[in-house]
Amino acid sequence: MSAMLSLSQVRFGYGPKPVLDDLSFEVSRGEFWGVIGPNGAGKSTIVRLVMGLLKANAGEVQVGGRSVRSYAARDLARVLGAVTQEEALEFPFTTREVVLMGRIAHLGPLGFESASDVAAAEQAMSDTGVLDLADRPLHTLSGGERKRVLLARALAQNPELLVLDEPAAALDIHHQIAIFELLKARHQKGVTVLVVVHDLNLAAAYCQRLLLVRPGQPALQGTVEEILTYQRVKESFGVEVYVGVNEISGARFLIPMALQKNTP
Repeated sequence: MSAMLSLSQVRFGYGPKPVLDDLSFEVSRGEFWGVIGPNGAGKSTIVRLVMGLLKANAGEVQVGGRSVRSYAARDLARVLGAVTQEEALEFPFTTREVVLMGRIAHLGPLGFESASDVAAAEQAMSDTGVLDLADRPLHTLSGGERKRVLLARALAQNPELLVLDEPAAALDIHHQIAIFELLKARHQKGVTVLVVVHDLNLAAAYCQRLLLVRPGQPALQGTVEEILTYQRVKESFGVEVYVGVNEISGARFLIPMALQKNTP
């Protein structure tokens, strides 16, 4: 399979000390990847680099076989849909207006939404459970509701690649599972997914491959079984953890037991 996303020897830092150093990985078309790691390891930075919001100090980021920096914003939006951790929308847009923003890259020369644009937005709102909030101003919604609205906007783009930074953050367990089931359904239709995941059990249940980023150490990549081992989780997160296998789904699951000794 050809690569939908690739990072090659990427280096990036917000100051003299790099957050990411010599990072390389490749996501084939149609794969479902999770990015995991402790706080401050550079997970959100990877998302911003892939979106073209940050420029690597060295190395190259490619989306769809070309440098992400070579895309015009409208062209990139046809390929890549993204949800970041925090996004400030300064004006009192309604949910419907925000989700319809995901269709901007598909609008005709006059810039008016067609019936198919409206239908795509309504389907995305329905899928994410926010259709009943369509006429509510975004600033009146809870953090979890806003997160689902922004996901609906990304889905309305009908992208080939979804890049998401902790899309289940601030959601209750029902909506966490609903979001990942929705990502799974899109993945099964051929969409490539790269998602930053805080919850290792969600990563184990839904991702095909994992990228484990660690401050000051080389990133690791591999299958869930290769990455989520007792030793690697203990060394990376500083916790004693029980790693088991769900008898129903066959997926790994993890139970934190205690902080590793000598860990603050």
